Amino acid sequence: MDLTQGSLEEKNDRAKRMMLIFGIGSLIMSFAGLTSAVLVSRKREDWMHNFELPQAFLISCILIIISSITYILAKKAIKNSNRSLATVMLLVTFSLGVAFIICQFEGFKQIVASGYYFTGETSNVTMSFIYVIAFVHILHVAVGLISILVVIYNHFKQKYTATKMLGMELSATFWHFVDILWLFLFLFLTYFV
Repeated sequence: MDLTQGSLEEKNDRAKRMMLIFGIGSLIMSFAGLTSAVLVSRKREDWMHNFELPQAFLISCILIIISSITYILAKKAIKNSNRSLATVMLLVTFSLGVAFIICQFEGFKQIVASGYYFTGETSNVTMSFIYVIAFVHILHVAVGLISILVVIYNHFKQKYTATKMLGMELSATFWHFVDILWLFLFLFLTYFV
């Protein structure tokens, strides 16, 4: 396929898709660096082994999986010209994303209640990594929520149709990536911390 062919709109669409792919690639590299640092740091004498992640982190996994499903249902509703169902599914997806972030902060509260802080006398390298990895992921979920708000706004402006859904598709791709990333991070922290 020749990337220089097609209308200006098609070229713009391809450029936007490529920008998203490059952005996701850079996020993968960033989190690969963080998880590699965990693997290297596990050899330290002060590393805590067998720390059990807070229950709130598991609940957030369930919420994020459901949010991906609701986003898929929203896209399907647009393709079927069911605007009211799309509206409901987009709002549910956004709400589940907010609930995910609330659960993450609840997880931080549970870690603090166990006596572990990010810094200070009761901190350690293990907890610092958990805080950093989870918090950096929360920032990316917040970006995903902003993209969903833009999609909701555009949906109310009736900018999406069965054949014109680029903004929604890009947002959904990023959202699904962030969801899969959290599932990976949760499993990684569960088994390697």
